Amino acid sequence: MAGPFQITAREAGGRARAAVIRTAHGDVRTPAFVPLATKATVKTLLPAEVAGLGYDMVLGNTFHLFLDPGHELIDRFGGLHEFMGWRAPIVTDSGGFQVFSMGHGTVADEIKGRQPMGHERQGRILEIAERGVRFRSYLDGSEQFMAPETSMQIQAKLGSDLALVFDECTPFHVDRDYTARSTERTHRWLERCLAWHADHGPEHQLVYGIVQGGTYQDLRVESAQTIAASACEGIAIGGSLGADKPQMYEVVDWTTAALPEDRPRHLLGIGEIDDLIRGVELGIDTFDCAMPTRLGRHGMALVPDPGGRWRVDLTKARYRDSDEPLMDGCPCPACAHGFTRGYLRYLAKARELTAMRLVTLHNLAFVERVMRRLREAIPAGTLAHEARALRDGAAP
Repeated sequence: MAGPFQITAREAGGRARAAVIRTAHGDVRTPAFVPLATKATVKTLLPAEVAGLGYDMVLGNTFHLFLDPGHELIDRFGGLHEFMGWRAPIVTDSGGFQVFSMGHGTVADEIKGRQPMGHERQGRILEIAERGVRFRSYLDGSEQFMAPETSMQIQAKLGSDLALVFDECTPFHVDRDYTARSTERTHRWLERCLAWHADHGPEHQLVYGIVQGGTYQDLRVESAQTIAASACEGIAIGGSLGADKPQMYEVVDWTTAALPEDRPRHLLGIGEIDDLIRGVELGIDTFDCAMPTRLGRHGMALVPDPGGRWRVDLTKARYRDSDEPLMDGCPCPACAHGFTRGYLRYLAKARELTAMRLVTLHNLAFVERVMRRLREAIPAGTLAHEARALRDGAAP
């Protein structure tokens, strides 16, 4: 009997592959980007709109849904699929990254020396120990506890198709000794997650282990081998990937080189266009990131760009009188209706919800076409050509 992951094509002489992940709620075509439905919604959009853009799967956030509205309530509604009206595949993260972020902010915060900001950073880690993590909720200051078993229980109640094991997302600034000890604990937590799931988890739910190891090659390779030797059905790459893009690509390169071919690979929290292209070349199957939706809510649109930024900030004064389309030839609602950059700038500056919706739709449509172009290029034997064209500013 065929397993849940089936490779349909491979890049000759490279690591890229096209595949299908089969889940209880449908198939996921890869390589693919996974939009965030952090709090049981892709912000500003309806489920039918997300599906209409070509997406097969979304990602729900275990940490946030645990705190509000609670996994027990979502379970009473029939699980996350019914609760949010998305009846296609869902992946849920473990909550480990959010615990890390409460204490340290994002990796970018650490690298740039910024203090964590925003209401979601007002929670506080009280203890990271072998049994689990104690922390204060950013919502009401109440003390909460999450262990590997807790994370898996929450994800079981949510009923997601893919569940990630609980891990410590190793901070960027810590030394090798801490990174090694943290990674070893993540491996012990992996076994606890798998044991709990084997005894109590939904039969349909696939479990992904998470590779840690920071920016140290030997720790990354050892972690990849440990995860691969476990009973997990998929493998995610998490933690600090470095201070810049070249280092991130190097860490991903080490990791995918050490992973087996028989399971899907997910790169956590990565979604810039150049990172998606390079990730596919390095053998990544799925990605998730807040980038396209977060940019959309702040008036920044994704566009072809030979300079490598792939974005235009519509709030800039130079677009006030612009009658240019957002992007020539784009079929998304913002472009298909002929809205100008000048009009979208006006809406964005006024913080109109219409602007947030339109630019979010455009950004997700842009990313989906990039991924589709890369996915279709693999069986066609044209991945190198398509990747070069996109990097040179070709429209997806």
